Order: sequence, then C-alpha cells, then structure tokens
Amino acid sequence: MNGSSVLARVLRAGGATALLGLSAVLTVPGAARAVANGTDVAEGQYRFATKLTMTDIPRADGTTYDSACSGALVAPQWVITAGHCFHNTSGARVSGAAPYATTATLGRADLSAATGHVVDVVEVRQASRQDVALVKLATPVTDIAPLPVSTTAPRTGTILRMTGWGATSSVDATPATHLQTGQFKINRVAGSTVLVVGYAPAANTSACLWDSGAPYFVQNADGTEALVSVESDGPACPHSQEETTERADRLADWIHQTAA
Repeated sequence: MNGSSVLARVLRAGGATALLGLSAVLTVPGAARAVANGTDVAEGQYRFATKLTMTDIPRADGTTYDSACSGALVAPQWVITAGHCFHNTSGARVSGAAPYATTATLGRADLSAATGHVVDVVEVRQASRQDVALVKLATPVTDIAPLPVSTTAPRTGTILRMTGWGATSSVDATPATHLQTGQFKINRVAGSTVLVVGYAPAANTSACLWDSGAPYFVQNADGTEALVSVESDGPACPHSQEETTERADRLADWIHQTAA
C-alpha cells in the first residue's frame, strides 16, 4: 500500500467523504459495531487494542474533518498503526510531532466504560518502506501488557485474530462504540504484505472503515499472542476477498529500537 493514497481504509471514511457520501464526524449517534460480521470483545480482553481518534485533520482546500484508526500497544509508550493514518494535505505519510490532535483509547472494550486510558499522541514515526507507523503516547501505560511482535515469517494457512474499532458496513458507515474481533486465515504472503481472508465467525468477516492499523495476531496454544501484521487496505465491507495487511516481523528490529 502506498502511503500517499488517500483511498486507504481510514481516509475513505474521512478524507474522501465525497466518495462515500457521508459525514466524517466521529460523534454519530446510535450504536455502532466494528469489524464486519465480527463479535463483541468482552471487557478485559485484548486490552492492548487501541482506538486512535483524530480531530481537525486539514484538507488541501482549508476545511477539516475528523477520523479514526485502530492499533495496538506494542510498548508502554508506543502504539502501532497504519502509516497512512498520519499524513499531510497531499495524503503523504508524515513523521514528527502529531500533525493533528490525536488521542489513544485503550484498555476498554466499550467507549462508554471508565476502564483503561485515554492518552494524547505526541509523536509519529513512519516505517521507511511499509504502511506502518509507531505513535508515541504522552505518558506510558504500565498496567496493560503490550502485544509482542512476531519475529517469525508468516505462513499461508495460519489463523489470525484481529481486533478493530471500524464500522460493520461500508454503507451508512458509523464509527465503533464497542471493540469487535474476528478470525482470519493467511491466504498468501507477498513480499512485505500478508493477504488474509475471513475465517470466523463467517467467511466474509472483514475489516472495514476506521480499521486501518488494526492488529492481526496469532494465538498460541500456550496462551501467548504475537503481532503478525497490521491492517492497511481492502475492499468495501463486508467481503470475502483478500485484505491487505503489513508484515510485522520485517519491522521487529525497528519497532524495538524505536520503543527502547
């Protein structure tokens, strides 16, 4: 996925409002789920799952909009997400100070709960060749175990779990109010990308708008988990086609060095 594309998963919901014909305001009333054909995450599960909320994102014409991405805590003060979540008015990925007001909500499955943390994002570090970024939190989160990053090359056929705060449909899409999850199967690996398809609860369980940066992780028999890839882009949801995710193992050294 080219980081300059403004049609990536997050921007189709925010920056490209004309494409969808919907408002890009995050405070849409009414219940909304995330991950098309997923299931609710119970409070206390997958506490590393992170919702990134961006406000007053500038457009080239001088207007602004609000949007969101998903992510995962990979170190006490660092969250991994999609690189295209942080961009300039031309859609190019940017590093440095957060380019617009962004908060990270983590440690809760329901946005109305009082659990977990809401922390400002202060810095962005872009991966050099992949649609992945690390964002630095204003203060460390010390009571949530970060999601370990896999150092093993992903294999076709492996079942992964994803958690995300995206919508459940590309039609009349609304941002998530409750964290959702689903399982996916690695269909193929191509260079730095992992192509996944829906597995459970349904073959068309899929990422959706605002799921950019969502973590795909393996759940091992011993109860441990490891980040395999990060959501980048895919078709309108729900769908049973391939979803493009970015490999984490190729970035493991960069992640550890940045977060050190």
